[in-house]
Amino acid sequence: MTISTRGAGQAPAVLVLEDGRSFRGRAYGAVGETFGEAVFNTGMTGYQETLTDPSYHRQVVVMTAPHVGNTGVNDEDDESAKFWVAGYVVRDPARIPSNWRAQRSLDDELVKQGVVGISGIDTRALTRHLRERGAMRVGIFSGEALADEATLLERVKQAPQMKGADLSAEVATKETYVVPAVGEKKFTVAAIDLGIKGMTPRLMAERGIEVHVMPATATADDLYAVNPDGVFLSNGPGDPATVDLTVIKEVLAKKTPLFGICFGNQILGRALGFGTYKLKYGHRGINQPVQDRTTGKVEVTAHNHGFAVDAPLDKVSDTPYGRAEVSHVCLNDDVVEGLHLLDQPAFSVQYHPEAAAGPHDAAYLFDRFVNLMEGQRA
Repeated sequence: MTISTRGAGQAPAVLVLEDGRSFRGRAYGAVGETFGEAVFNTGMTGYQETLTDPSYHRQVVVMTAPHVGNTGVNDEDDESAKFWVAGYVVRDPARIPSNWRAQRSLDDELVKQGVVGISGIDTRALTRHLRERGAMRVGIFSGEALADEATLLERVKQAPQMKGADLSAEVATKETYVVPAVGEKKFTVAAIDLGIKGMTPRLMAERGIEVHVMPATATADDLYAVNPDGVFLSNGPGDPATVDLTVIKEVLAKKTPLFGICFGNQILGRALGFGTYKLKYGHRGINQPVQDRTTGKVEVTAHNHGFAVDAPLDKVSDTPYGRAEVSHVCLNDDVVEGLHLLDQPAFSVQYHPEAAAGPHDAAYLFDRFVNLMEGQRA
């Protein structure tokens, strides 16, 4: 149970990893306890977008940038209605926010939303540990939650793991809502919300698309009731191996233009017959180099994923829905970053072209989706 109190920065806190390593610091945000998967984010900006990204549900985010909170929090930059992170770890939180858009401090907002955090620890050492050992379960404890570390370690080991976690329905909308097209309406898209970020339908709306955002449990009948020109699969948390692929397979069978991002890329891959696997520590940040193999262009991109598609990089694959190839690849480690069907209008990317905090190198992918729908209509 989390106990939200102000003045948290004066309370001692401890972070305990499931392999037994611990870090002592001071409470940041709410005082209490929290559990999740320890992951690190290498972005030097955009922390508000990170905190409100539903893909971070049940994850404790370690910020590698040493100074966090200096621009405060505002009401414009949220990617969803709340903070989704399970916990927050920073080295040096800003004492006073300084930005003309700031409306309150990050510390106050963490307290308000009940997010337990820790500050004053060596986040560089923690990040190196996670890179060497891999993402793992973690607990943060402060205030009355503090106990001897052996007891705390046992509690961490009892927390659920990310592998096998089915989380999309926990973060998705419960009711369909519509984001209207900006200006003249050109297309209608049915978007399956698996943890969608606010910038995604906004960028589609700017291209004349009316977006019907539907629950993760939407059926094919629900999608086609709005007579869509295209279907979109959003980002989201959890293990893609837990997702029922029936709806995606029906969309592919109808050859409706399809675009998927992040989690959407993974479940499209599984629908095509590829496997997925858990990365050792994942990709999370705004500085990942990815090559678009269809053009040869290298983009600097935003990422947030702990799973990846297992598809061959060196050949075109036969699938139940025609030929497929890897369209994008991460230049750091050769992880599959995109898929493209050659015989029908469907593609996906593993990274985030909608990244509100930047970079915006990959925003052209929404134009590519428009081109697919135009081609299908023609």
